[in-house]
Amino acid sequence: MENITQQIEALIFASEQSVELFDIKQIIREAFDQELSTDEIETALQDIELKYAAENFAIQLYHINGGYQFLTKKQYYKVINQLQIHRSKKKLSQAALETLAIVAYRQPITKLEIEQIRGVNCDYSIQKLLDKDLIQINGKAESVGKPLLYGTSRLFMDYFGINSTAELPKLKDILTEEQSIGESAE
Repeated sequence: MENITQQIEALIFASEQSVELFDIKQIIREAFDQELSTDEIETALQDIELKYAAENFAIQLYHINGGYQFLTKKQYYKVINQLQIHRSKKKLSQAALETLAIVAYRQPITKLEIEQIRGVNCDYSIQKLLDKDLIQINGKAESVGKPLLYGTSRLFMDYFGINSTAELPKLKDILTEEQSIGESAE
């Protein structure tokens, strides 16, 4: 097989989500009937990373959520942000964002638990988040009726550029005094 690095580069570029090392190995084996070692793949990934680290590229290879993905560099935030604003009609509603935050911080969680936290029915929000592949069903709870358990998906991790939910901001870092209710004990 010629141009191993370019084959891997094309594979990652064409993927909408991060591609894990195992997947790269398996896809190359199936496509070219050739087995690559982990070292060969890692060397190719390092070459790709070095290539796109140059200033004349707007994208860079990132290691996210256990896989590799091309993303724009941070200095292009303004133009990408404008694109997102332009596409804002596809934005999540406030209810869906609240539901997503609850799932992210309390997973695995049932619909009933989400509704108890929010105080309203969450059927529509949960369905929208499932449709957008930001959450997934992670099994069934052992409680009465065996309700579905929800958790964040790989796309959620890719979208927020994190490897695990442990990298989410801590709630104490987000809350400010203006957002608190009542008086604080001194």
